[in-house]
Amino acid sequence: MTIATISQVKINPMAVFNSAIDFPVQIQNRNKTAGYFIGSDLFEKIVEYLEDIEDKKVIDKTDFSKGTSFEDFAKELGI
Repeated sequence: MTIATISQVKINPMAVFNSAIDFPVQIQNRNKTAGYFIGSDLFEKIVEYLEDIEDKKVIDKTDFSKGTSFEDFAKELGI
């Protein structure tokens, strides 16, 4: 993982952002982690992954035996 200091961010923030395109950049302040920069593609992948996990939890909890068959549901919709 790439590490940058707050001073480096202040001097050239775009260089730090550009380093965060594919991998997170750890931002340190006085040798302690202050936060992370991540690129937009990586952020969107993380959000999508978390949404998939939440969807899987809902599906695992759902009792499909109480549901309506597709054919009956289609009839209700008139298709």
